[in-house]
Amino acid sequence: MENLIEIAQKVLTIEAESLQTLKERINEDFLKAVEIIHNSKGRVVVTGIGKSGLIGRKIAATLASTGTPSFFMHPAEASHGDLGMVTEEDVVIAISNSGETDELIRLIPFLKYFNVKIVAITGNTQSTLAKQADAVLDVSVKEEACPFGFIPTASTTATLAMGDALAVALIMRNGFKKEDFAFFHPGGSLGRRMLTKVKDLMHTGDELPVCFPQTVMLDAVLEISSKRLGVVVVVDENKRILGIITDGDVRRGVQRYGKDLFDLKACQIMTINPKTINEDELAAVALSVMQKYSITSLVVPNSDGTLEGLIHIHDILKKGIL
Repeated sequence: MENLIEIAQKVLTIEAESLQTLKERINEDFLKAVEIIHNSKGRVVVTGIGKSGLIGRKIAATLASTGTPSFFMHPAEASHGDLGMVTEEDVVIAISNSGETDELIRLIPFLKYFNVKIVAITGNTQSTLAKQADAVLDVSVKEEACPFGFIPTASTTATLAMGDALAVALIMRNGFKKEDFAFFHPGGSLGRRMLTKVKDLMHTGDELPVCFPQTVMLDAVLEISSKRLGVVVVVDENKRILGIITDGDVRRGVQRYGKDLFDLKACQIMTINPKTINEDELAAVALSVMQKYSITSLVVPNSDGTLEGLIHIHDILKKGIL
C-alpha cells in the first residue's frame, strides 16, 4: 500500500499546482467581474449547490466582512421562493464546476429577465452557465487530487482561492481599510485591537495616583499603594506633568537609601519625561509602546501638557487586546 504520507503530499502538490495555473487566468474577465460588483448598487448574491455551495458560503462571508454586502442563496430554495430576495440592482455569483448544474441553469431566465448581472465561477468556460454570464472566472483544473479523479478537491480549492482573489481585489478597488474591517468584527480580537482607544481604558479623576514635587516619599508610596496602579505621577500645582515614580523606583530607592528614602522628596526620586501617549491613540499601540520599553503604564497628557489620565497594561490585557 502506498505510503499515506506520500499520498497526502501528492494531494498538496496537485492542489498547489492547480492554484499556480489560476494566476494565468487573472485577465480582463476578472477585472470585469470586479467592476461589475464595484459598480453595483445592490448586494452580491452567491449561489451554488453541493461542494460549490459550501465554498460559496465562505466566499459570501468573506465579501460581507470586507465591505461588499453579500449573502448566500441556495439555488434549490431559490426556485421555491427565495428568488424574491434578489433585486435588479444585485449581482449574482454563480458557482458550478461543470457549468451545467440544473438548479443554477433554471435561475438564469429569471436573472436575465430582471437584468441581474451574473459572474460565473466555473471549470467549463464553454458551458451553458459561462455563455450566459456577464463575466467568467475560469477555475478549471488539470486533475482532482483524489485517487479516483472526480471527487471535488483541487477544483474546490481553486474556486475558494479565486473567491479570495476577487474579495481582495474588491478591498483595494473599494478603498476598504483595516479600520473598516474591524467595524465588521466588533466581537473579535481584531475588532478590539482596532476599535479600542486609550481614552476608553485609561484611569482619570480620583483614580489617578498623583503627588507634588515636595511630597515626602512616604506619602508618595502610600499613594502608589492606595491607587493600585504601581506608579504615582508627579505634577505641579497646575497639573503639568513633571515626572513619574514606579514600584521599581521605590525598590531601588530602598536599596540605595534604606529607610531614609521615605524622608526624601518625590522630586529627588522621580523619573522626568515619563513615556506618554495620546488619548485618541489605539490601546494596541499603547501596549506595543509598553512592551518596547518594558514598562507597565503610560501617562496620558492633555494638549497643554497637563495630566489627563493613565493607562496600565493590565487594563489593556483585561480587554483582550494582545
